[in-house]
Amino acid sequence: MPEPNSKNTVKGKSFQTIAAEVLGQHFLVGFQTEHPIPIGNPPKNHKFDLVSDNGNYIGECKNYSWTEGGNVPSAKMGFINEAVFYLQHISTDKFRFVVLRRDIDNKHTETLADYYYRTNKHLLNGVFVIEIDVLTKSVRILGDQDFSLKR
Repeated sequence: MPEPNSKNTVKGKSFQTIAAEVLGQHFLVGFQTEHPIPIGNPPKNHKFDLVSDNGNYIGECKNYSWTEGGNVPSAKMGFINEAVFYLQHISTDKFRFVVLRRDIDNKHTETLADYYYRTNKHLLNGVFVIEIDVLTKSVRILGDQDFSLKR
């Protein structure tokens, strides 16, 4: 039986904390959470889930999984697209990313991050998809690997 939605926010914040720690070690920078950055015209603040202390890495976190029956969580894919939309308002000289928790089930041969990237890469326009395995703390980056931001 699925958990009540009231637990989703707690699980999301927990993943955000893990992502900040793991990506901080990966990129060798500290990360702030819920950091406001003005976007759009006229500018309006949007609180991004993760922003590095030096401002070079800006991302959104999504702690999503396949449905209990192994189906695509269609509505959640839309929320990832919304996060990508916000990130596209950030300068392309920044490393912009959506970070997803590694999730795979018996019905699929690819992780949810792989599925999202495969089916939506045409919408990313330089936004990377990062997958974090919360057990091993490993990081996988999906996207154009030619990004040359210095670490």
